[in-house]
Amino acid sequence: MFRVELAQQLGAAGHDVVRAAQHGLDRADDPEILSQAISQQRVLITLDAHFGDWAILPLAAHGGVIRVKVNPTTTANVLRVLTPLLAGRREQDFANHLVIASPSRVRWILTAKGKA
Repeated sequence: MFRVELAQQLGAAGHDVVRAAQHGLDRADDPEILSQAISQQRVLITLDAHFGDWAILPLAAHGGVIRVKVNPTTTANVLRVLTPLLAGRREQDFANHLVIASPSRVRWILTAKGKA
């Protein structure tokens, strides 16, 4: 969903980034992408509002989902939201949370209990 440049810039900042397209999931549906992220114990970063829907985001353990809300969805705008959110945090900090991040607000929602 994000441009290659965003993944490259996050990678250059020290984050372990894998794009869905690298696993042949560029046209996959949301549950399949989330399933892959869970199996790899990764935090999923998305622009897709559907990940805020509990029918799509399971209440079972997961590595975390970050839903970025910016307009327009340029790489620079996404980085302005993600950079401070990711700074100083470990992947484990996002486990079992849906994080909805916009330029003016970050909301953390616990979606599951237990280990991801």
